[in-house]
Amino acid sequence: MFFILKRIAAAIPTLLGVTIVLFIALRLLPGDPVSVILGSAPATPEVEAALRAQFGLDKPMWQQYVDYLGNALTLDFGTSYSTREQVTSMIAGQVWPTLQLALAAALISAITGLFFGAFAAMNKGRWPDAVIRVLSLLNTSMPSFWVGLLLIMVFSFQLNWFPAAGSGDLSTLVLPALALGLSAGGTVARLVRNSVIDVLGENFVAALHAKGLSRQLIVYKHVLRNAVIPTVTVVGLQLGALVAGAVIVEAVFARQGLGQMLVQGIGSNDFPVIQGVVLVIAVIYILINIVVDISYAYIDPRIRRSLNK
Repeated sequence: MFFILKRIAAAIPTLLGVTIVLFIALRLLPGDPVSVILGSAPATPEVEAALRAQFGLDKPMWQQYVDYLGNALTLDFGTSYSTREQVTSMIAGQVWPTLQLALAAALISAITGLFFGAFAAMNKGRWPDAVIRVLSLLNTSMPSFWVGLLLIMVFSFQLNWFPAAGSGDLSTLVLPALALGLSAGGTVARLVRNSVIDVLGENFVAALHAKGLSRQLIVYKHVLRNAVIPTVTVVGLQLGALVAGAVIVEAVFARQGLGQMLVQGIGSNDFPVIQGVVLVIAVIYILINIVVDISYAYIDPRIRRSLNK
């Protein structure tokens, strides 16, 4: 319990830093929020002054930040300049599609990484190992939006297996999840390969060989169990990165989610929307890191014992 509280306390300065950097960065952008609120409607200086007072834009910068931080603590992210909707309600309606995409991509990353990483380790020094290492490096190097465009060209336009855009049923989730998950899977595959090779050199593996167990059985039943510990950390950290990476992929595939919401907010200088979405993504990322740390300690008894000392 002390370890959990310590991790939560350590996350508070990080979140505070995110809010400060985000708040200052948005205020340095060109453009006037009042013009966004007004749209194309003409307005007198009196109307503009009233709008500034309504949205708190007439206050000093430090007071605007204090108000923003206080409201954020109560999950009140303000009102959208463009749509006049509560940003909290807008985010609540879009957060699940983004989490759904990130979770599906993380699952693809974990499965492909574990399988190909273990297979490469079992064939160390041979051509399957070399091919998997090259493909893993290529997957990691390719931007997710570029992979997404390739998947659309092949599986949507050429083969007509999956829709190129939209959201809703499971078929619309496949290509975006692959675009996000394949590049992350390359990192997992390399990590699993190295971890499996290290564990294969342990004494207990030689003992299992002496008992007559096959190499495949030893790897998939005994070695992977030990090699999966660092993999859990990487996949968990990737999940947070995948939530953030969904911003671009959602735009490529025209999916609903926080990514589309953020892109629209940036396009219209909608400060409350941008601040709300980025802060929610940051909170999700930090919470995932905390859960990963806790699960890491739970999986590895050595870490758990060291924490209890």
